[in-house]
Amino acid sequence: MLYMVIEYFNAGAAVEIYRRAHDRGRQLPPGLEYVDSWVDLDYFRCFQLMRTDDRALFDVWIKAWSDLGHFEIIPVRTSAEAARHIADQI
Repeated sequence: MLYMVIEYFNAGAAVEIYRRAHDRGRQLPPGLEYVDSWVDLDYFRCFQLMRTDDRALFDVWIKAWSDLGHFEIIPVRTSAEAARHIADQI
């Protein structure tokens, strides 16, 4: 399953977030896959697309980063999947 993760950086935490990522990597537990990400121009939020079959793995990952921000985890589907899912209602 795909998830859109919105990471809200604590004020002034962007440098430390990038430092930690550089030094320790993403710290993803096995079974949680990073797909891609985008960061807003003010370094306030990072939008990350991730994949896993076990939602609980996010709790492990968030624990490693919770001192630098907070997270919103949203299950998503691709636009193509959404179109197939509602095709019989069109």
